[in-house]
Amino acid sequence: MRKQQDVDRPDRHDGAGDRPPAAMDGDGDARLRLAQDPGTTHLTLIDLAADPSPVVRRAVAARADAPAQALRPLTRDRDREVREAVARNPATSIANLLRLVRDADRWVRWAVAGNPACDASVRRAMAQTADKELRGLLAESRDLEPELAARLVDDVSPEVRERLAAHTHDSDVMTTLLADRTARVRKGLARNPRTTAEHRRALAQDPVPDVRAALVSAVALDEADLRPLVEDRSAQVRMAVATSELVPAHLRQALTDDPEELVADAARQFRPGAATSPVVRAPRVGHRTAGSGRGRAGDAPR
Repeated sequence: MRKQQDVDRPDRHDGAGDRPPAAMDGDGDARLRLAQDPGTTHLTLIDLAADPSPVVRRAVAARADAPAQALRPLTRDRDREVREAVARNPATSIANLLRLVRDADRWVRWAVAGNPACDASVRRAMAQTADKELRGLLAESRDLEPELAARLVDDVSPEVRERLAAHTHDSDVMTTLLADRTARVRKGLARNPRTTAEHRRALAQDPVPDVRAALVSAVALDEADLRPLVEDRSAQVRMAVATSELVPAHLRQALTDDPEELVADAARQFRPGAATSPVVRAPRVGHRTAGSGRGRAGDAPR
C-alpha cells in the first residue's frame, strides 16, 4: 500500500508538472484543508500563500515544511497574524527573520525572539532595536553571545538589565550587574539561581530591603549569610525569612518571637509546601492570548 501511495502521489518537494487541485477554486474551508494537508505539494502551497483568505495564508505561514517561495511573500502580508506565524516558523530563513525583526507590529517582532532558527545576526539586530521589550526578550536568551550580553549590561532600560540579571548564565555579567545602581536590577540578580556563593553573600548585604527579601525567597543561602537576615532591620526581609521554603526550620524558629507580630505569626504558622516558592520565569517569547493584541495603541494596522 505504501508503495502504491508513493507511485500515485507526486513528490511534494517537486512541483514540476503539478497543477493546483480543483479545491483551489472551492470554498475557503476546502482551501484551508488543503493548506493544512501534509500531502499538499510545494507548488500548491506557493499558490495558497496568495489566497484571499488570511486564515488560509496563516495555515501556510505556520507550516514547518513550507517552501521559501511561499514564506517570503508572507513576511510582507497585510495581516499581522500571518506575519507573526512566519516569525515563529523555524523554516523561515535568516534573511526573512531579519526583515521581521524590523516589522511595524510589536507582536511580530516579539515572535522572532522565540524562533529556534535565530542566529547571531538576528540577535545582533534585536540588540540594536529601539524596542525595549524585544531587547528584554533577547536578554532572557540562553544562547546570548558574550558581546551582546556586554552590550545589554549597559542598556538604557533598567527592565532590560533586570531581565538579563535574572536569566544570565555568565558569572562575569553577574559580577558587573551586582554593582548596578538600580535596585530592581540587583533584585533580578537575587532571583537568579545561577549566582555564585560570593554573589549571594554580597546580595545578602545589599542596602535595599527588596533585594535582600528577594534573595531569601529565591535561593538557598549559606547559614552564615542567613543568620544576619533573621535579625534584619527590615520587617519585609524577616517576613521573607519566615515564609521561605529555603530557610532551615531552626532559623525560622527564632522569628516566632519577632517584635513584629505579623512576622512572628508567619513563622509560627509556616507549613512546608503551603506556599509556592518564587521561581524565575521562562523567557517570554511574544505569545499572547487570542485577541490580546487587537486594538492596542502603537500597533500597526492589519
